[in-house]
Amino acid sequence: MSITRRSFLSTAAALGSGIFVSESLLARELNRGTSNMLALENSMNRNMFTYVGCRTTKERNARGEGISVFQMDPNSGHWTHVQLVRDLVNPSFFVIDHRKQFLYCVHGDSTEISAFAIDRQTGQLTFVNKRSTQGRNPVHLAVDGSNRFVLVANYATGTLAVLPIDSDGSLGEVTQLVELTGKPGPYSRVEQVSSHPHDIPFDPAGKFVVVPDKGLDRVFMFRFDAGAGKLSPAETGSLELRPGSAPRHIAFHPTAKYAYVIDELDSTVTSYRYDAGRGHLDPFQVIPSVPDTFVGNNAGSEIAVAPSGKFVYGSNRGHDSIGIFAVDPTNGRLSPVGWESSQGKGPRFFALDPSGKFLYAANELSDTIVTFRVNQDTGKLSPTGQVVNTGTPVCIVFLV
Repeated sequence: MSITRRSFLSTAAALGSGIFVSESLLARELNRGTSNMLALENSMNRNMFTYVGCRTTKERNARGEGISVFQMDPNSGHWTHVQLVRDLVNPSFFVIDHRKQFLYCVHGDSTEISAFAIDRQTGQLTFVNKRSTQGRNPVHLAVDGSNRFVLVANYATGTLAVLPIDSDGSLGEVTQLVELTGKPGPYSRVEQVSSHPHDIPFDPAGKFVVVPDKGLDRVFMFRFDAGAGKLSPAETGSLELRPGSAPRHIAFHPTAKYAYVIDELDSTVTSYRYDAGRGHLDPFQVIPSVPDTFVGNNAGSEIAVAPSGKFVYGSNRGHDSIGIFAVDPTNGRLSPVGWESSQGKGPRFFALDPSGKFLYAANELSDTIVTFRVNQDTGKLSPTGQVVNTGTPVCIVFLV
């Protein structure tokens, strides 16, 4: 067996640069031949980037500066800063298109959405264009499976907007605006004045759009016609929930027909059976998002299901924790595993990396992103010691 000089030097360079390659792995790959060495080289050189959004305005008492770009080491979970895109108003939530060429960003408290081109080698962003969402305080967005449309949830004005994506990644003008209607929840003076859609993801099949509405205590379901670029109500239209629950974000199980919603105002997690044929949710369990020993004020914020499907995580602002819940594989029910401090204040957002090995808690009120290693067997979280200091973080997305 022979090995090319290029492959040997690439492996040596990786070792010298601090990328971990065990002796046993290196020996095994040497014995397998040149083709496998090239595969190892390509794997080690694969770029993985992280994009962080923040609040920037005085009205939000914010300390953020814009969009921060980091390169991520998938082995250690460590981030290295690459770029800061300044002079942006509240770049508070992102989505990356399915071809991984563009990042789309809504600007919280304003009326706009922006498009940025991604340099796949460096991860850096270049501004493309900006459009109105025809609604106030856009808080969440999604790209449809055809990669031709962006859907936006306008929180303050209770509407959903559809914008076309042109061939160069730029955004066109809004082509559809859907108003959400219903009776506001009981906290109408402050939190539930009117419709407040807070999330707008597609289901795993990309057939339906599910919209938790914090203001109306409802979850709306829509079909999306990619040919026409239009939303239309699903068969069941919407699901009325407990008064004052304020459903905020939803996460689907990766393999089973379950979905989980974190309810902001009553600090609960609701489990649903999901009928993917009709786009219908059927609730079957409600549990607290905080331990029963906590008697202070709290608001649920983010929710995610581990890639393994074995655990659900939910963040709590007030208790300042990440709740860990085990999923019963036979029926989808949740049971508490425990609560891990976010090691900061106000974890408005958190994200699991694509492998599920790391969880990153974005502490909005203490200006930190704290890294945790995920125990794949127990679901428990252990801080790695890495803390990224960045002003008012509220969103994290990954690009592999």
